[in-house]
Amino acid sequence: MHIGMVGLGRMGGNMAERLRAAGVEVTGYDANPQNTEVATLAELAAALPRPRRVIWVMVPAGPPTAAVLEELAEVLDEGDLVVEGGNSHFEEDRVNAETLAERGISYVDVGVSGGIWGRENGYGLMAGGAAEDIEHLMPVFDALRPEGPREEGFVHAGPVGAGHYAKMVHNGIEYGLMQAYAEGYQLLEARDDLIPDVGAVFGAWRRGTVVRSWLLDLMVKAVEEDPGLDDISGWVDDSGEGRWTIIEAIDAAVPVPVISSALFARFSSRQPNSPAMRAVAALRKQFGGHAVHASDGGAKVGAPPGATAERGSVAAPGASE
Repeated sequence: MHIGMVGLGRMGGNMAERLRAAGVEVTGYDANPQNTEVATLAELAAALPRPRRVIWVMVPAGPPTAAVLEELAEVLDEGDLVVEGGNSHFEEDRVNAETLAERGISYVDVGVSGGIWGRENGYGLMAGGAAEDIEHLMPVFDALRPEGPREEGFVHAGPVGAGHYAKMVHNGIEYGLMQAYAEGYQLLEARDDLIPDVGAVFGAWRRGTVVRSWLLDLMVKAVEEDPGLDDISGWVDDSGEGRWTIIEAIDAAVPVPVISSALFARFSSRQPNSPAMRAVAALRKQFGGHAVHASDGGAKVGAPPGATAERGSVAAPGASE
């Protein structure tokens, strides 16, 4: 098997190396002249064996992917096959497939999970496309997926769009799992009088408990490298797939409170002095006479004259919020 790989960054470059290690020949193209093996996409197409040339695209979703697919449509021929392995929206897959089909070029979308560890451990793969195209690509999928039963690291999820749809839901679940571990970390850290070593507690959960997972292993690794996580900002980005998951849930009337909360928590992380929370504090001061913190992070500012002072961090039973 000999395929082309477009995009030799953190994911694409590692995937190419894993494929080569498994005996799959790879010719790579990257927009960065220092990374590329051929100068243009036309040269990439010319370097691949006919018939049935295969090109796997691993570039950022959106305009970059659209631009690559548009150019590939010009340099590939009827019978060739394009694999889109980025994080495109599943609705875009249908458009991409129809555009390439006009030239007789097949299209498969693949959701890829595994991150920077995939080269060593293998990648979880979720593919969408026609059965004959999936079968043709199986040597590539088998080279990329983790060792073990195929069904535990690869799935032909359905027609075009199904691969990226499955990966979208996968990433939504990932949001919720990470948020749960993060909240548990903060709760343990808050009681340093009882829990002097949070990392040790997380480490003890790695065997025998129902919360053990690879994400937990990575959490332990992060705390070992930076015990207080002091070198990391609390700002958390989102790739967009969490948002798409929630939009789909709304359209399908499927409740996803955990995934929604995890996404909104990421939004909160980008507001060190949240206008919304300042408004909540102001309202509590107005109706309940609760003290508020000064905007510079200093001591609490007193309550209005005549108001009942706050008795503690938690309201007394029966008291107003």
